[in-house]
Amino acid sequence: MAIRRIAFLLVCIAVAAGAAWWALGRGTPVTVAAVVRGTAAEIVYATGVVEPVRWAKVASVVRERIIDICDCEGRAVAVGDVLARLDDRELRAQLQEHKAREDFAKREVARQTELIGRGASTTQAHERVSSELRQIQALISVQMERLDDYTITAPMDGVVLRRDGEIGELADIGQVLFRIGVLKPLQVVAEVNEEDIPRVGVGQAALLRTDAFPDGGLRGAVREITPMGDPVTKTYRIRIALPDETPLKPGMSVEVNIVTREKSGVLLIPADALRANAVHVVDADRARRRAVKIGIRGSRAIEVIAGLSEGERIVAPAMADNADDMRVRVIGNQGATP
Repeated sequence: MAIRRIAFLLVCIAVAAGAAWWALGRGTPVTVAAVVRGTAAEIVYATGVVEPVRWAKVASVVRERIIDICDCEGRAVAVGDVLARLDDRELRAQLQEHKAREDFAKREVARQTELIGRGASTTQAHERVSSELRQIQALISVQMERLDDYTITAPMDGVVLRRDGEIGELADIGQVLFRIGVLKPLQVVAEVNEEDIPRVGVGQAALLRTDAFPDGGLRGAVREITPMGDPVTKTYRIRIALPDETPLKPGMSVEVNIVTREKSGVLLIPADALRANAVHVVDADRARRRAVKIGIRGSRAIEVIAGLSEGERIVAPAMADNADDMRVRVIGNQGATP
């Protein structure tokens, strides 16, 4: 019985050893990618929003209820066109009161003028009623200007891009009720991190991406960089000019990749193949660690200046183990790196 147990144990050990040899002897499974030639681009990432170059927000400057508002979203308006009216009944009642006082004051001035002519009044009395008349007229002038604030008009020629507000709602001070702009040209207003802004310059190409147009192909060019950044968000605002034929619409959010540097015909490797400035080059069933000199770092591909030749196969993604001359087994190809 003891002999059988010993024999069974030896068989188990042999099976385990065979399995370990089968797993390890065949090598670590890896995927590879070829070193290719292509264009390396250095990119600065930003996020932004599409806006018209010429547009304006129209806000209420008083807190009052909306009694009339135009149904004009998407329609063209001219400067001075009435967009909305706020409830001004109380203000008009006060204006009528001031005008009644004005009429009375005018009659009093006329009476004092007549009395002075007959020598029955003094200059001081005439000046007093004249001063009261001027004060009332000043109040009327102020009230008329305040009434203008209760009629919201278009500040420019353009299209009503958006209307926010309904009849009966209470418009607050500073509340934006309308956005009016010219639909062409459009621009992207984006925020760039302060550590990246030194690499951004006017005229650089910008590649744009949005979920609304997943096929891509959207381009623009940096038109303007705000001289002063925001110390709270640590970003700088840039404006990217868009071509007239762009399919983007005002209000869309976009991801922006600004091409700050570009080189063509260089050796490229996948970005995930590099580890501590070295790669593993696959030769037959061995992966040999090789240090490389790199140039432009892109999000997907990295330029190799020295250390590799076109067509060589490297492990991608990189192995966690930095050991040299490891036995490997290729189980897939990552394909060409653009």
